[in-house]
Amino acid sequence: MKGIADTGFLVAFANRRDRYHDWAVALAEQVSDPLLTCEAVLAETAFHLRNTWLVLAMVNDGLIRPALNVNEELPHLLELAHRYRDRKPDLADLCVIRISEMNPSYSVITTDVKDFGVYRRNKRERIPLISPF
Repeated sequence: MKGIADTGFLVAFANRRDRYHDWAVALAEQVSDPLLTCEAVLAETAFHLRNTWLVLAMVNDGLIRPALNVNEELPHLLELAHRYRDRKPDLADLCVIRISEMNPSYSVITTDVKDFGVYRRNKRERIPLISPF
């Protein structure tokens, strides 16, 4: 399986006490290539887990791979930030949307269906999601 990892998935995978842990572990077992993500998601995940080493180990072990250069994608990220300003998206969400635009055959793996159910890639296209719901 290929996909795009959001913070909620990574936190659930790494935290045995997370209510979605079993779902995340089962899903991770299906991963065939590193899941795409961004540095903002890595930072959020490290913050929530209070464990930077663990997040870097996920990268080192090949579960995830940063796949976005904020400087190169800045015009697109600014446009997304403006479009969704009423939802006050964080940088991680904007980066995940942009990675989805750049990789249209990949689904976003998330526990944040509330926001990602509203976000659209390429202005109108629903983002395919994999979630525990």
